[in-house]
Amino acid sequence: MIAVTGHMDLAEGTEQLLRDALPALLAELTAGADGPTGLSCLAPGADSVFAEAVLAAGGALEVILPFHDYRSSLAAPAVRERFDRLVAAASEVTVLPYPEASLAAFEAANSALLKQADALVAVWDGLPPAQGGGTATTVAEARAAGLPVHVLWPDGARRGAAR
Repeated sequence: MIAVTGHMDLAEGTEQLLRDALPALLAELTAGADGPTGLSCLAPGADSVFAEAVLAAGGALEVILPFHDYRSSLAAPAVRERFDRLVAAASEVTVLPYPEASLAAFEAANSALLKQADALVAVWDGLPPAQGGGTATTVAEARAAGLPVHVLWPDGARRGAAR
């Protein structure tokens, strides 16, 4: 199973760069298999692009949601529609027992993701975290656990928000 961690704040055009790069990476990681099994928390940005790529490759998608009613935390209608589409396509959805968004809920989701994964795709710019948690922390935890980490940050990729 291939898990994903990545930035949510992708600049315009970066999602397309990921859509272009992910098929080859997924094929490499699942050589000889019928298709990838992907594991995602379905956050906007990298997590959702990865989930779409897994499904487009004919793979199965499993989802870990960090807290109850995660959907209500997604403000933009287009983001909610994408989320709904991906949840409907998932073969399994696990909702962690947290009632609302919190650092503990997100950390627990990342830990659950890493425990189930055979490899981690990190859509990561390589920079240390601006604050606790996030992609860089998940990458460090995966590496410390001996999990193979495949960093994907195509040429031209950028983050959208100032750090």
